[in-house]
Amino acid sequence: MRESMEFDVVIVGAGPAGLSTACRLAQLAQEKEQELTVCVVEKGSEVGAHILSGAVIESRALDELFPDWKEKGAPLNTPVTEDEVFLLKDAESGRKIPNGLVPKTMHNNGNYIVSLGNVCRWLAEQAEALGVEIFPGFAAAEVLYNDDGSVKGIATGDMGVTAEGEQGPNYMPGMELHAKYTVFSEGCRGHLGKELIERFDLASDADAQHYGIGIKELWDIPAEQHKPGLVVHGSGWPLDKGTSGGFFLYHTDNNQVVVGLIIDLNYANPYLSPFDEFQRLKHHPVLKQHLDGGTRVSYGARAITKGGFNSLPKMSFPGGLVVGCNAGTLNFSKIKGTHTAMKSGMLGAEAIFEALSSGCEGGKELSRYAELFENSWLHDELFRSRNFGPAMHKFGAIMGGAFNFIDQNIFGGKIPVTLHDDHEDYAQMQPASNFQPIDYPKPDGKLSFDKLSSVFLSNTNHEEDQPCHLQLKDASIPLAKNLPTYAEPAQRYCPAGVYEVVTDEENGGERFQINSQNCLHCKTCDIKDPAQNIRWVTPEGMGGPNYPNM
Repeated sequence: MRESMEFDVVIVGAGPAGLSTACRLAQLAQEKEQELTVCVVEKGSEVGAHILSGAVIESRALDELFPDWKEKGAPLNTPVTEDEVFLLKDAESGRKIPNGLVPKTMHNNGNYIVSLGNVCRWLAEQAEALGVEIFPGFAAAEVLYNDDGSVKGIATGDMGVTAEGEQGPNYMPGMELHAKYTVFSEGCRGHLGKELIERFDLASDADAQHYGIGIKELWDIPAEQHKPGLVVHGSGWPLDKGTSGGFFLYHTDNNQVVVGLIIDLNYANPYLSPFDEFQRLKHHPVLKQHLDGGTRVSYGARAITKGGFNSLPKMSFPGGLVVGCNAGTLNFSKIKGTHTAMKSGMLGAEAIFEALSSGCEGGKELSRYAELFENSWLHDELFRSRNFGPAMHKFGAIMGGAFNFIDQNIFGGKIPVTLHDDHEDYAQMQPASNFQPIDYPKPDGKLSFDKLSSVFLSNTNHEEDQPCHLQLKDASIPLAKNLPTYAEPAQRYCPAGVYEVVTDEENGGERFQINSQNCLHCKTCDIKDPAQNIRWVTPEGMGGPNYPNM
């Protein structure tokens, strides 16, 4: 029998959206002198442990939430000083795009280079100072429902269950957290958010959602190479025609740079390995000049929800909300999702507080949220960027970029046409017989590295004796269907070496091996598997990466 605790509001996930929801709720309660119990559960070992983003952020939402954030010591320490955008032609050459030809949305004047993990740690401090309870190390494993079908709250995962599903010597049952309203802010492809979107048919009027995988490294570099505030973006090589994406490299503080690659998960070639594309990218002179002589200190990967305005589901349902990247509020035209995630949570806080202040006992539909959203700058911003992703998918980097320049710079995002891309990313993968295997160069140990040494730098760990959190709906599909048709692409799209096809010497055949201990919680497998056979569910709390300064 699980114990239970009662709250006015339970928030799942201590990312920018969840923590902004919590802070705004607590502020409203203080302003109106009302008692309000708010709790945040976070599956990472600490707040920020699972947070991974570029990140250049726009402070607009933070300015609203904490106008005195500078005095409070928010870790926005590196203002952007210079923007560069490149189109890489091949392994040796690239062209710098004149600033006047770059879509306005990609200009970063007034923005800040940050560690988003550290920003979330700071937001958590503000939330706790306002009276919010935060429980790191507790994974929300299950949605609880009332008899009428409305959301009742969540249950945290049991601890100490063995791989065979038995109660081990350190077994501890999960706890039920009941709330009048529950906010799901799990980040991209949250497994509870995914369940709720399906259960309440929230995406019935939306285009198919789209995703990318972002891979990132943090480097210490020689002081003479350090240019604090320099922001570099680019696209082109090494990605083949038909594969869209782009790279980023930011000079942050403390003689450090962050470098990464985002690849859209609608790519067709099953032999493509996002990890290996990123490793060879770093050898291009445009990036190499910043990294030469440096030391890689951290590595991570995370899927990104990038469908934008056209792919947004309805965000309210009886008993709660889905906000931030769990819903898909990222503005892909800016390559930014922090300020939009924060604003979506702040609007959610206002809708919830209005309902509770009017005497609502919870469980009702927060229809007020849609009205607040539609009247906000968030709606306007996402609407103006609605064509950016579909244009890149339909027309490619050059023609799509030209369309977006006209849309953003001339029409301000209000060109009188709306492009749609209603094709699911996983369904775009084509049979391996249509392609040749890609011969990726071996890592040199200076600029490029292998997967296992990379995962080591993510500080990833899981209790080994626990049920596998990467569930196969049909265990036969990887070898019986995915291997002959697609050369089993999980071996390559996973950036952590979780999935392998290995020789089974005992039985003289092959077997599909899942190294769940390596999992970075990026969710790419849940998104890209062509058979939609892999289901990512949360492992025990505290498992996964422990990102420092990422």
